[in-house]
Amino acid sequence: MPLTSRGKSGSVPRFPVCRSFPPACTEDARVLVLGSMPGEASLAAAEYYAHPRNAFWPIMGALFGAGPELPYPVRLQRLNTAGVALWDVIGTCVRAGSLDSAIDPASIESNDFAGLFAACPHIRHVFFNGAAAEAAFRRHVRGQIALPALHFTRLPSTSPAHAARNFDAKLAAWQAVKAATADSVRTDAHPHSHDTHSGHTLAAHAA
Repeated sequence: MPLTSRGKSGSVPRFPVCRSFPPACTEDARVLVLGSMPGEASLAAAEYYAHPRNAFWPIMGALFGAGPELPYPVRLQRLNTAGVALWDVIGTCVRAGSLDSAIDPASIESNDFAGLFAACPHIRHVFFNGAAAEAAFRRHVRGQIALPALHFTRLPSTSPAHAARNFDAKLAAWQAVKAATADSVRTDAHPHSHDTHSGHTLAAHAA
């Protein structure tokens, strides 16, 4: 049911509650890629990263052969076979439009990450698709639940709204996801969570 939100003019527009998708994962997933909340195009299509100018699926095509030319279920299957899971940090929120900046912070409810990590106990790497996903995770998940030993990395957003890097630069950064699918043995040997930004690894602290 739509919720009510008061605008600056004093009018009372009604914005719908946005609900994210179930996780696209298998129990043997080793890597988790997190967005913030699906945009309007994705919600309308009921598909992750459905906006035609979002670089996510072209990047997945380069990394895992899961490009946008394939049917959506085949793309998900190829990512799952490679050990990659997809989800979003936010489970529900009120948002006016498609941008993360339009989300009402007071309306955010996170997804059930305790349940996800229990169901997928081999996940060791978490990649954030952009700064908004990382910020939402820090505010609404870290410190709220017990987390397994995880390696956290923020990657440049694949959204067309993030034009600071071109496709080649984004693809170069996202190569870390492919590397991580073969890296679970090494990360299992490290008992502490870490955050990585711009190539630097820092000890993580619960927010």
